[in-house]
Amino acid sequence: MIVLVHHLLCAASRAVRLQLSEKGVAFELRVERPWERRADFLRLNPAGDLPVLVEDENAVAGVLAALEYVEEIHADPPLLGRDPQQRAEVRRLLNWFLVKFEAEVTATVVGEKIGKRISNGGPPNSRAISAGRQNIHMHLDYVAWLMERRRWLAGEQMTLADIAAAAQLSVLDYAGEVPWAKHPEAKDWYARIKSRPAFRPLLAETLPGIPPPRHYTDLDF
Repeated sequence: MIVLVHHLLCAASRAVRLQLSEKGVAFELRVERPWERRADFLRLNPAGDLPVLVEDENAVAGVLAALEYVEEIHADPPLLGRDPQQRAEVRRLLNWFLVKFEAEVTATVVGEKIGKRISNGGPPNSRAISAGRQNIHMHLDYVAWLMERRRWLAGEQMTLADIAAAAQLSVLDYAGEVPWAKHPEAKDWYARIKSRPAFRPLLAETLPGIPPPRHYTDLDF
């Protein structure tokens, strides 16, 4: 069985978790606190980051490698796209949400607001949080722009692009940091993907002592 080494507030881990659930693949979760730099974990992934997939004692480290690996060994339903053009667009959006969005929003807001708290990383950087809160508006506007032109972010079918974007926003939503009222188009898209069965186990999990806002699990938020 596949083991997903993850952390609840790691958006990249959430993306792989949602992918596995959408495909109906059985997997186990193993929580890792990457800031502890445990030797056993570094042997799995010398880069020291999440997620890591472990199957038959083989480790696949890094979110993009893990997503591609799962697509190769579990082809149905296809979530990377159905033709070369769509696969290129999905990969472009994966980079947007897993790299650009992570750096400009999630890491600067959730990383500072909650990440430092749980890792004893010192006081949060209020200027970084403020910058992330400003940056999220551009990204939500981009989601709205895409949804004006497509049924899902990368085309007519739900893909890994939607999963990656939803993974990021779900982490920010856990922290109460998504201005949904100002972005109704993005909210409508997120409500669709949040209502999928694959999301339910993820939404049910919480960090001890750090509960999410009430609307986090509400499908009609």
